Amino acid sequence: MTARILVVDDLEANRDMLSRRLRQQGHFVVTAASGHEALGWLRKNACDMVLLDLMMPEMDGYQVLQAIKAEQALLHLPVIMVSANDEMENVIKCIERGAEDYLPKPFNPVLLRARVEASLQKKRIYDREAQYQSELEQRVQAQVKEITSAQLAAIFAMSKLAESRDTETGAHLERMREYCRVLAQHLGKLEKYRKMLNAEFVEAIYAASPLHDIGKVGIPDHILLKAGKLNLAEWEVMKTHAVIGGNTLRAVDAQHPGNMLIRMGIDIAEGHHEKWDGSGYPNALRGESIPIAARILALADVYDALTSQRCYKKAFPHEEALQIISQGAGSHFDPEVAQAFLEIDSEFIRIRQHFKDCETSALLPASHIPHAMA
Repeated sequence: MTARILVVDDLEANRDMLSRRLRQQGHFVVTAASGHEALGWLRKNACDMVLLDLMMPEMDGYQVLQAIKAEQALLHLPVIMVSANDEMENVIKCIERGAEDYLPKPFNPVLLRARVEASLQKKRIYDREAQYQSELEQRVQAQVKEITSAQLAAIFAMSKLAESRDTETGAHLERMREYCRVLAQHLGKLEKYRKMLNAEFVEAIYAASPLHDIGKVGIPDHILLKAGKLNLAEWEVMKTHAVIGGNTLRAVDAQHPGNMLIRMGIDIAEGHHEKWDGSGYPNALRGESIPIAARILALADVYDALTSQRCYKKAFPHEEALQIISQGAGSHFDPEVAQAFLEIDSEFIRIRQHFKDCETSALLPASHIPHAMA
């Protein structure tokens, strides 16, 4: 089987002799007269093997070998050192540092063929295994993507089921995940959040954000759908939706641990009514003890409530919602999340316009008008 072999030697006679022998064996041969020339060619071209002279001026074979093995793209390229018998100590050093084999001078054609073929065979085995591993990883990734897509569909369907009990929400879930996505992406530009709010986090908060009110499935209809103001006892029941949501998802996590979407769903469901100053519920968390996903969603949730029409209020203009959120920075909202919102508020306008509510909620009879956002 033909291989592409690079012969590196500062002596032209040695290059010619090795090239002639290798071509007779059916290989394609390229030559280089120095280590620098060899490295430049290797970085631009595919190669199956290097025959590398040990003693060369400027950059000897040992230095060239080190440079080859230091580059990830060349790490598994087999290198056969070419050396005189009195250089064996240095050859051993090269073998210890990754050289595949050595070829003594003067060249023996039988030995040359045997050692080249043995090294090429190892390279072919490695290439086949690497290809198999790559194909396996692609199949696994495809399966993971399929599973993830199913998970996302299940999560959104479950959230929609909870939402169906609250007739005011319209395109609320679609807007929420878009709001959370753009906020997380913008916050991720800050040095403080660069590692935490990475692409994986952004995808996860987009997928998990619809779970924020999943706990409302546990709130009785006479409270969830009450047209008037809740009394104190009813309000205490309404507030339990954060605990119900967190506990429900925690039970899922116990059965299927390690799922990032569910873990983030727990943080969001349980923490999106916490406030930066500690006055929120259910656990009166304060500051950065509130999970960052919940802090992001809390702002998005309030913005959506403010700018949505309800039976008991008209939709606030964007500018008024912006002012309310700005005033709540440092008390209701994480000031950094609020600042991020102020810097990209035009994105919120775009999302609101794209995912508009239908107007049916304003036309519902009073007995079917749900209570305000809890």
